[in-house]
Amino acid sequence: MSRSATSPDALPAYTRPVRARRPGPVARLGVSPFDPEESPLARTRRARRMARELAVIHPDAHCELDFTTPLELLVATVLSAQTTDKTVNKVTPVLFARYPDAAAYAGADRAELEEVLKPTGFFRAKANSVIGLGQALVERFDGEVPGRLADLVTLPGVGRKTANVVLGNAFGVPGLTVDTHFGRLVRRFGWTAEEDPVKVEAEIAEIVPKKEWTMFSHRVIFHGRRVCHAKKPACGACGLAAWCPSYGIGPLDPEAAAKLVKTPAASDTE
Repeated sequence: MSRSATSPDALPAYTRPVRARRPGPVARLGVSPFDPEESPLARTRRARRMARELAVIHPDAHCELDFTTPLELLVATVLSAQTTDKTVNKVTPVLFARYPDAAAYAGADRAELEEVLKPTGFFRAKANSVIGLGQALVERFDGEVPGRLADLVTLPGVGRKTANVVLGNAFGVPGLTVDTHFGRLVRRFGWTAEEDPVKVEAEIAEIVPKKEWTMFSHRVIFHGRRVCHAKKPACGACGLAAWCPSYGIGPLDPEAAAKLVKTPAASDTE
């Protein structure tokens, strides 16, 4: 049944009403979204207001990689580099059934493993990482995935981003996942001017309460995939418009912007 495009019920998921306002200097003049004149207190208050709104916009935010154990999540996250979560989720049922524990990965036949991983891209490098991961877990951690960031980042193919995904979603330890979407959005929001993921993580950790880090990361990533796209963000349909210095870099017309908002099924872009 069709509904009027002006009806709130007709808007796509993740669309929030936007009060029309003039685009700021980021859109008009191309200046940086980060305002050095904004006090740290004002920036924190604005950021936390945006974080609360993100929770309203994305109540279904979650880890989009399928897993049942810390090892499964660790392997899936390593495989997600340079491909989509959707692609990884198509490969992992066969992978997890064939290699149920760290010892199985450690002793895997390289050719067989590469064949399973081929759809994820860069499958030779990923096979090296997964085999090395299994060997390191067996040799240094009795085959178990460690629950500390300092230990996780010593494993092959595991950086801070992957470690924080595993800590937050498999162990319940708060972590900020600074992926492509996360970094792009917090810079657009004017929360940081940093480009280095470690520095971005450190700055956002000072703004967002620690207990919220994991879910906040999911919400930002959801927003980046569904609303605040890299090339054409849906500014006219974004619930963060009132606090976002980058408002206006994408279409402001509500109907045009609403057409850019992606559904979950269509938004798996990284």
